[in-house]
Amino acid sequence: MTDRIPLKRALISVSDKTGLLDFARALEARGVEILSTGGTAKALREAGLIVKDVAEVTGFPEMMDGRVKTLHPVVHGGLLALRDNDEHMAAAESHGIGMIDLLVVNLYPFEETVARGAGYDDCIENIDIGGPAMIRAASKNHAFVTVVVDVEDYAAVLAELDANDDTTTYAFRQRQAQIAYARTAAYDAAVSAWMAGAIGNETPRRRAFAGTLAQSLRYGENPHQSAAFYKDGSDRAGVATAKQWQGKELSYNNINDTDAAFELVAEFDPAEGPAVAIIKHANPCGVARGDSALDAYRRAYDCDRTSAFGGIVALNTELDGDTARAIAEIFTEVVIAPAASDEAKEIFAAKKNLRLLTTGGLPDPAAPGLAFRQVAGGFLVQGRDNGRVLRADLQVVTKRQPTEAELDDLLFAWTVAKHVKSNAIVYAKDLATVGIGAGQMSRVDSTRIGQRKSQDMAEALGLAQAPTIGSVVSSDAFFPFADGIEALAEAGAKAVIQPGGSMRDAEVIAAADQLGLAMVFTGQRHFRH
Repeated sequence: MTDRIPLKRALISVSDKTGLLDFARALEARGVEILSTGGTAKALREAGLIVKDVAEVTGFPEMMDGRVKTLHPVVHGGLLALRDNDEHMAAAESHGIGMIDLLVVNLYPFEETVARGAGYDDCIENIDIGGPAMIRAASKNHAFVTVVVDVEDYAAVLAELDANDDTTTYAFRQRQAQIAYARTAAYDAAVSAWMAGAIGNETPRRRAFAGTLAQSLRYGENPHQSAAFYKDGSDRAGVATAKQWQGKELSYNNINDTDAAFELVAEFDPAEGPAVAIIKHANPCGVARGDSALDAYRRAYDCDRTSAFGGIVALNTELDGDTARAIAEIFTEVVIAPAASDEAKEIFAAKKNLRLLTTGGLPDPAAPGLAFRQVAGGFLVQGRDNGRVLRADLQVVTKRQPTEAELDDLLFAWTVAKHVKSNAIVYAKDLATVGIGAGQMSRVDSTRIGQRKSQDMAEALGLAQAPTIGSVVSSDAFFPFADGIEALAEAGAKAVIQPGGSMRDAEVIAAADQLGLAMVFTGQRHFRH
């Protein structure tokens, strides 16, 4: 095997023609013969380049609406022949097969076709066949062939040629082959995932996921863990599609927490008023609606000022100057919002360690999608938790009926609890959280932690009593015993929302009646592990 291989002949067939002409001109200037197909050949000729049609080389015209053009031994023999194998080279000479040293292919835009909502037949027609076949052939024979599947690698190829006297090194061809195999894998993953959805197969025999590197991270959750951030190619508004205006690169934990914050705040329709969520370690430490973004932020901040320090702030409306000034009063890692005013950007510019992200919109909380998690020897896949409860879905199970204001607060608390790690307890009053207990092994412990946090804030704010007095409570899952109801009643809560469904529901309801609480069942739970 030779380390350095000169490029004498290239086959170029691309759907995305970005940068194509400049790249092809640079190859032609180095004496590289160019083979091409269809629209690519046309674009090159119109630019004045000398191009030979693949059909001329194979002796077969493109046919069947372009479905068959490169699936031919002359093409694949030129990609797969081992140059140091005498039998291979003799066979190539005998059948008039010329070697192909460089393959430049990017695939039919299948992912884009699906993303724009095209019909089934249109999606099928945008599944590339010849492209992946050539890419895999060239990649397998990377000992002799250079393969390029991404337009961003054109410059890298030219730089490689400049550095090595118009040859490519084995290490470079290895790198390009790995990139190419990953591209065809991602392409097949997109096709298989789309088809599973199209035919209604929720549990296909094989499940594949793919992503494109967005950022290499300094480390993962901890410094000894390597990490990277990949995008899945969807246009769902969020941290993956956001524009970062300032600050250093996001860390693994920043990205995870920012996503949690934005998904939570997106639950609240901006048409119904501003909402703010403050997240710390993927759990909300304060969430509120308000008359303005500033009002919502201050009310969210007052739920747990201690935990808010160094947290993530998410808004469902534009970040304005007044709100930016308030946020800037404490150390905040990231602020994410659909938009930010020029004044807000100017205020944050003085905070070099604060990252500001804008997304241009909010993700649809009701949209379908998949969530997956690795376990030893495999991974779990489930539909994302897009469950929502409306007023009409609630079932009052106690003698006391909740008031209209309590119902508003109950639905607000229920929405927040969906985004709190289980076991989750959320105290709320006047559309703001006033105490949150998260991630405990016992629901009673979560109830007491939420109460204690509320008491701590009452002392810090100089309040006469804890805000949990007169509040409502949401539980992400049912109360298995009456002790949880007794604990939240001790905290001063007046109404409870929970899924119901416990074997001891009657006992829990009886306890609520005895304590004078209103209780509603949702029939839906929101475990979040």
